[in-house]
Amino acid sequence: MRVGLVQMTSTDDLPANLKAARGLVESAVQQGAEWVALPENFAFLRKEGRPLPCAQGLDGEIVGCVRELASRHGIWLLGGTFPERADGGRVHNTSVLAAPDGELVAVYRKIHLFDVDLTASGGEVYRESTTIAPGEEVVVADTPFGAVGLSVCYDLRFPELYRAMADRGVRWITVPSAFMPQTGKDHWEVLLRARAIENQAYVLAPAQCGRHSPERMSYGRSLVVDPWGLVLACASDRPCAIVADCDPAHQDHVRRSIPALTHRRL
Repeated sequence: MRVGLVQMTSTDDLPANLKAARGLVESAVQQGAEWVALPENFAFLRKEGRPLPCAQGLDGEIVGCVRELASRHGIWLLGGTFPERADGGRVHNTSVLAAPDGELVAVYRKIHLFDVDLTASGGEVYRESTTIAPGEEVVVADTPFGAVGLSVCYDLRFPELYRAMADRGVRWITVPSAFMPQTGKDHWEVLLRARAIENQAYVLAPAQCGRHSPERMSYGRSLVVDPWGLVLACASDRPCAIVADCDPAHQDHVRRSIPALTHRRL
């Protein structure tokens, strides 16, 4: 299967972001991608803590755009994340997976929230939990090409989430992200390759890149990683669409050669 990752520099301009997403999805399709993944906050990205005027439901414009693009191009499409209305005045950071007919086959609400202090390394204080409500459900979707586990950005630091996916037979892991430059330069590739090796799964990590506003930047370097931990494709430091060919037979070979998932004792 040829997969495509869309890397964006999204802002707080919803129409402009959706237009950019449409163009980059089309670019991935023109390169032969059968499954395309958008990054975290692809439709709306603002300075942390500011309001989210475009919060909406699964029946809103953003998910509608994802479903329409999947149907128009006849592809599987991961809708990065968008701000989904939730109870209590907060929102969920929600990722959706659409089938080639435009129907939603999975909805995942980000579980682990980014409450950190990066001031010592030149960053800022982030309190995602102020505006984001955590999800509670591990989501693994059944597809014709194998089980797909959905996760988002900061989830990447919690290997137990991916072990729970492995228990459900996961073969693909998605990690749409907007990693900070301070952490991305040292941790991004290392963590993605570790999750791929540990779970002997393909990892698809579409990312935000560059400067979104005077107050916010993202690391970028979207990656496709194979079950052996090798990087099959890496984006440059600009908005783009990249593709990689992922072979299920190679994954089966890796799992037969080192059947670590069957050797677990804890």
